[in-house]
Amino acid sequence: MLPKAFALVKLLFSSHHLLSFPRESVSKPLLVFTTATYSTKSPTQVERVEVVDHPKNSIDVLRKWGCSDDNISKIIVRHPYLRQADIADLQSKLNMLSGLGIGAHDLLKMINCRSRFLSCRINHCFDERLEFFMTLFESREVLAKAIVRDPSLLTYDFNNMIKPAIALYQEVGVSRKDLIPMLLSRPTMIPRTSFDEEKMEYIRKTGISKDSKMYKYVVTIIGISRHETIRQKVGNFEKFGFSDDEIFNLFGRSPLMLTLSVDKVQRNMTFVLGTMKLPASVVLQYPFLLYSSLDTVLKPRVLLAGKIDDMGLDSQIKGPTMLRALRMTEMRFLKVFVKCHPKDVADELLEFYKCAKGIKRLAEASKKDIRLGFPF
Repeated sequence: MLPKAFALVKLLFSSHHLLSFPRESVSKPLLVFTTATYSTKSPTQVERVEVVDHPKNSIDVLRKWGCSDDNISKIIVRHPYLRQADIADLQSKLNMLSGLGIGAHDLLKMINCRSRFLSCRINHCFDERLEFFMTLFESREVLAKAIVRDPSLLTYDFNNMIKPAIALYQEVGVSRKDLIPMLLSRPTMIPRTSFDEEKMEYIRKTGISKDSKMYKYVVTIIGISRHETIRQKVGNFEKFGFSDDEIFNLFGRSPLMLTLSVDKVQRNMTFVLGTMKLPASVVLQYPFLLYSSLDTVLKPRVLLAGKIDDMGLDSQIKGPTMLRALRMTEMRFLKVFVKCHPKDVADELLEFYKCAKGIKRLAEASKKDIRLGFPF
């Protein structure tokens, strides 16, 4: 009986060292335990010894962290090198994300935006970074949402990029409260931000005050835009006869106009002038004419208006009614101008409208829109 006791003590001593690991690496249940029993005195007195089942590879770590097999396969497709990742390093990073309230589903979104995110040093200045962001966002839930939107918040140079960019916006009059929704809506804002005298002059030309609700949009969009891009977009409006004051006043009232491509503005303006026969100045009063989709909203509805006119129906779409019709939702538009007619007429108009919406631009069907990373 005595040799058995010495053997048990030796086993317990070795198991104690086997089970010792840093506490900070276990904030999520990554390990599975099994039990074995050993008899010391009699069959009725049993002592249990726990044996640890360690993760065998990075795939096992992700699975035990909560990722489904489908999520893991998508993550590996985006970042194949993750198969050879160091297990301890990967587990440490996943535990950091768990502490921020980020789970397996969020990780897939992050890897889709930043494929090599888990290969970066997210533990660099982590405590200082976390304290700064908690002061800025004031909520761990909002911070987690911001990180999921832009995982690089954990990898950007903290002292030379993040802090200076936030300070710049505060210097030009964007409050912390207004800065939060801007960071959430434009994830690449921090690395792209720059302000100089030329950009400040653009902001002044809009004539918008710091108290305006549009101010934060004007400042952030100009702040992340390149000088060349702003000049190109201003020059594009000048081609249609707008003055400098009219252009920047439009940007002040409708800041998202600066996000429209040169091609979209040209196509919509050409349609407004050439097909609708409206003056260029109409877009100053009705900016939605440039925001709306030419292929699915403007063109089909204008063509349907012509069809209704040719058929001599009562519900004509002309003048101010045309502008009102173009702003309606699809359901509302069909209810007011199509379904109000007898069934046979309504069916004919609906078929014409569907065909008008189905007309594609030249070579449009051959385009392949494969989007990886940030969807903007």
